[in-house]
Amino acid sequence: MTVLRKTVETYWSAAESRDWTAFAATLADDVVYELPQTRERIRGRERYVRFNQEYPGDWHIRTERVVADGDQVVTWVHVTVGLEEMYAIVFFTGDDEGRITSVTDFWPEPYEPPAGREHLAERY
Repeated sequence: MTVLRKTVETYWSAAESRDWTAFAATLADDVVYELPQTRERIRGRERYVRFNQEYPGDWHIRTERVVADGDQVVTWVHVTVGLEEMYAIVFFTGDDEGRITSVTDFWPEPYEPPAGREHLAERY
């Protein structure tokens, strides 16, 4: 297990339990958070922790998969906010001390498949 993988697992656990001190400890001072769909960027640990503290709703996160390779980790997470469910793919990079230096969130929207391939695919 890589050091960054353990850090990312702590990050998700701390986020779910709203332990903002533990969450902040996983981050480098100059962490950069990006959301490509909304083209938002947050710079710095304090602002990023506050962004998560102030996020609206009663949200919960369950990690589905973690893939780690050295200073990079990718997670697939299941998020619920009330009755709404969604998935996110989140990319992390880290520093030599195992702290998170960048986080990039992708929130894909579900959609109906195009017609004509029902004979090849099953729906779940």
